[in-house]
Amino acid sequence: QVQLVESGGGLVQPGGSLRLSCVASGSRVDYYSIGWFRQAPGKEREGVSCFSISDGSTYSADSVKGRFTISRDNAKKTVTLQMNSLKPEDTGVYSCAASFSPYCTVFGSNYDYWGQGTQVTVSS
Repeated sequence: QVQLVESGGGLVQPGGSLRLSCVASGSRVDYYSIGWFRQAPGKEREGVSCFSISDGSTYSADSVKGRFTISRDNAKKTVTLQMNSLKPEDTGVYSCAASFSPYCTVFGSNYDYWGQGTQVTVSS
């Protein structure tokens, strides 16, 4: 069993930055790849970025590439999503998820555990 807790959401103006954190706890957390997903009102969930536990490789969706950076601190069992140059279309509930797979994907169906999510609102 793995528990995930997100934090760091909030209201920010366009062009601003936020740092989201996902803290994992439970058994074998060091063996899970982590992904960040978001869902805007009336839209489907979208995979944003992910971190592969096998080799530390990362992937980001085209919509956030160059603006969002995912990283992992093994000692703190935390995965961070640094979001820069935020746009109104980045608004949504951001959730992290854990996959017992060596390589991450941005497909939610591949993930086994989910956090509750944190709201990000980009607005002037």
